[in-house]
Amino acid sequence: MDGRTEVEPDQIASAVDPDHAVVWVDCTSPSPDDLHCLRRQLRLSDVVADALVDPDQTTKLVRYGDYFHVAVHDCELAAVGRLESREVDLVMGPGWLVSVRHPTEDLRPLDVEQIEHHYQLQRSEHSTTEEGFLLWALFDVIIDRYLAVVDAIDDRLEAVEDRVFDTTPEAEVQRGAFTLRRDLAEFRRAAAPMREVLFAITRKELPFVSEDALVHFRDLADRMLRVLDFVESQRDLLTGLLEADLAVISNRINQVMKKMTSWGAILIVATLIASIYGMNFSNLPALHWRFGYVFALVLMAVVTLLLYRMFKRRDWL
Repeated sequence: MDGRTEVEPDQIASAVDPDHAVVWVDCTSPSPDDLHCLRRQLRLSDVVADALVDPDQTTKLVRYGDYFHVAVHDCELAAVGRLESREVDLVMGPGWLVSVRHPTEDLRPLDVEQIEHHYQLQRSEHSTTEEGFLLWALFDVIIDRYLAVVDAIDDRLEAVEDRVFDTTPEAEVQRGAFTLRRDLAEFRRAAAPMREVLFAITRKELPFVSEDALVHFRDLADRMLRVLDFVESQRDLLTGLLEADLAVISNRINQVMKKMTSWGAILIVATLIASIYGMNFSNLPALHWRFGYVFALVLMAVVTLLLYRMFKRRDWL
């Protein structure tokens, strides 16, 4: 089939022609009537129909007779700075593919036009309407968004690193670091199982995915491995930043303790002299001397100045 042709819902079954076309049914939050139509037209089991409306499944690839159910997760760092994840359910068989996207408030929808463009490029290059290339186009766009998440996390890591070594309050630094660590953990849970799905496809567990399409899936598997490598390196870097933040806090505490100790040592000598001459005894040196009071003040000032200079040279003040 050349180009794109719209098909009425009640004509999906008759439009399925694995040798000349692929039928793509894309929907968001299908209604009970939509599910009933899909079950009737594509002979989907009740288990698969229920899975299409369940947005809380893990990424997986499951076979049901002559068709397969694939659950994957689309991720994006939303404008509010939080990681958003959305499940995308795919059911495919010879000559057809159903995609169900579960919407979220802050996550941008998948670019259907981009998916179609990628598919059309491969269809023209390989002169085939195979559904394997449509599945590849979907995965390609999702993994591109994974890479965008990795880049955004890199930017947030740089921001945390800058705050660690400036005068930003420790509470703000730690809040940002732990928020980022939570997003990294959530992203890894959502994205990591995609690797197993891609490996299963490259092992030819989907019989209607041709060798030409498998080449592209192997490239996706390599890209997915790079995404996970980036995530692991980012987790290590974040751990290092948290340790560096603790070291900076410890160093600041040491500096404060040095200053407190220095001023305590400086003031204790003057306090000692004043305390001695404040004792209620009559036989103290220079007690009845005319310049005794001035001498005591000068002595305290000189000792204080000497101690101050000593601690200043040692960089304790």
